[in-house]
Amino acid sequence: MKKFLLFVFAPLVILASCSKDKFDASKQAAADDAAIKAYIGTDTAFHATADGSGVYYKIVTQGTGAKPTASSTVKVTYTGKLLAGTTFDSGTINQSLSGLIAGWQSGLPYLKAGGRIILVIPSREGYGNTAKDGIPANSVLIFTIDLLSFS
Repeated sequence: MKKFLLFVFAPLVILASCSKDKFDASKQAAADDAAIKAYIGTDTAFHATADGSGVYYKIVTQGTGAKPTASSTVKVTYTGKLLAGTTFDSGTINQSLSGLIAGWQSGLPYLKAGGRIILVIPSREGYGNTAKDGIPANSVLIFTIDLLSFS
């Protein structure tokens, strides 16, 4: 059912965000939010919280100890997917949180070391209207992230 709704809803979101005029960030933000709410709404067990930036997060496992800050260097394993379920990347990184996409910068500080979080990130907090390898422009991104450690 989830995939059916995505296949029905995704083209509508794409069409709604297309324009012959120049890029309209507010229309894209509204389209992203509608797509995220539709995605979350298809899974009644997925209780996510929205933060002030529009990133939705679900703490799967909290972990222990302190939480990272913007100046922390984080070591994580992650899997990144598009709303349709296509995996575009996965791996392990050890990098300054301030050097990562805005959605990670706002979402990871909710998590303690050893924890797992799912972030559903609107395009403006991801790669915006720029396409990346395997990621179309204006894509909502879903990351499952395990925070291994930070310093």
